[in-house]
Amino acid sequence: MKILLIEDVDNLGYAGDFKKVAAGFGRNYLLPQKLAILATEGAIKQASTIRNAAEKRRARDTDDAKAIANQLGKLSLVFERRSGETGKLYGSVTSAEIAEAIKNKSEIEVDKRKIVLHEPIRQLGKHEITVKVMVDVSTMVNVEVLPEGGIMERQRAATKAKQIAEKAAQAETEAAESKVKAESAKAKASEAAVDSLVGSFLEQTVAA
Repeated sequence: MKILLIEDVDNLGYAGDFKKVAAGFGRNYLLPQKLAILATEGAIKQASTIRNAAEKRRARDTDDAKAIANQLGKLSLVFERRSGETGKLYGSVTSAEIAEAIKNKSEIEVDKRKIVLHEPIRQLGKHEITVKVMVDVSTMVNVEVLPEGGIMERQRAATKAKQIAEKAAQAETEAAESKVKAESAKAKASEAAVDSLVGSFLEQTVAA
């Protein structure tokens, strides 16, 4: 069937484009979602208007999309899942869960369909997931899947590392203070020695 896109559609085209698509895809998805209309004579007359309006909107939205992509690119999402000895998950991490985690961490709402995940994540480890903010703007989001208890263990390790760093900094400060005190004591001793020599010289001079 031939349709006229009235919205930009990933991997298909831009608003104002005429496309031939499978009848099922058109009737079950594009038309109900109001992403396209049938390519009737009336639609053909509207194509130029739709295309021009879309181009203006796209230019305006691109800057916003790039700003959002920049924020998303800085995110690191962590999930916990039960897993076997080989690291294979008993469950999975889905695009819907990633979208929810993005919202919880950044307050940015992302349609799960914009998350490029051909199948749910089923393995422990780090994964780079593509998020399409708009047709021509996308970014990578870091997703890490830890075994159950992994987040708490990581927090304990981070706390321990912080404590060690604080003790090391304190020891370094104390060592620096001790060095300053030692140098001060040495300087005072030198001053006292000089005073003693001067005093002795003056006594000898007077006696002479």
